[in-house]
Amino acid sequence: MKSVTVKDLVERFSLEILAGHSELHRPITKTKAHRPGLEFVGYFEYFPQAHVQLLGRKEITYLHKLSENERNLHIGNIVKYHPPCFVVTRSQEGLKYLKKYCEEERIPLLRTSAPTSKFQDLVDLFLSKSLAQEIAVHGVCVNVSGIGILLRGKSGVGKSETAHTLIRRGHRLVADDIVVLKKISPETLLGTHNGKTKEFLALRSVGLINVSRLYGRKAFQDETRIVLDIELTKWQEHALNNDLELEPTFTDYMDISIPHIEIQLQPGRDVAGLIEAAANSWYLRQQGYSAAEEFMQRLQSDTD
Repeated sequence: MKSVTVKDLVERFSLEILAGHSELHRPITKTKAHRPGLEFVGYFEYFPQAHVQLLGRKEITYLHKLSENERNLHIGNIVKYHPPCFVVTRSQEGLKYLKKYCEEERIPLLRTSAPTSKFQDLVDLFLSKSLAQEIAVHGVCVNVSGIGILLRGKSGVGKSETAHTLIRRGHRLVADDIVVLKKISPETLLGTHNGKTKEFLALRSVGLINVSRLYGRKAFQDETRIVLDIELTKWQEHALNNDLELEPTFTDYMDISIPHIEIQLQPGRDVAGLIEAAANSWYLRQQGYSAAEEFMQRLQSDTD
């Protein structure tokens, strides 16, 4: 099971450590932060104890209004479940009682100045990406006009050269050679690099180039949502290359189906232009328009 540590959380969001300095190695394995509410009144049947626990203004104000005995009872009950950590938002003060119990139970108590809802969104996004199921595939990942595309094909077919042409046209590289795919949700596939190949593009006969240094920061993007899977293949003389493709095809990655397109290569073909057309066509389909369907409707109207 994938995990991050409380220390990773502290470093990512520059959190202040109020208690549990020696327990920052504790693992976090769940993607959603939780704000305890019912737990403060003694209901623990569905308490997500393995989640990061957020204490916002609402929770802290409630605790402040309790008597010392009531407060000790409610907090004592929660800390016995040993969640990975507590995070207090909005730089709230008066946390002596929380520090006491967290020190006794060896649970990190952290604090941030960020508003609760904003911090929760940021933590959920960070954990979703960090803990996501992932695979590595051979290919190139680019962002074309805001649309994430995975380019695949056999070694030497021209994936990196095509990506270079797209970059020169103002689009962005995400990853070359090794593309890390992360399943962020049942419908969302994120493409990124593995860290080592960040900003690098390998071009045959030229060598390794850093696209950010060569073409500026706009030439690189750290990650993108993958919505198209394009396979570059060698030209087949007797293949039907002008079919309407009314029935879409898909490629599955970790049970997420991505629309698949095959582009056959031939000297003189504007492959980068075809990829731009595929990206724009996908965008129009999301808006409810299909050129093939409109064409068939025209044919049908002529026969009626």
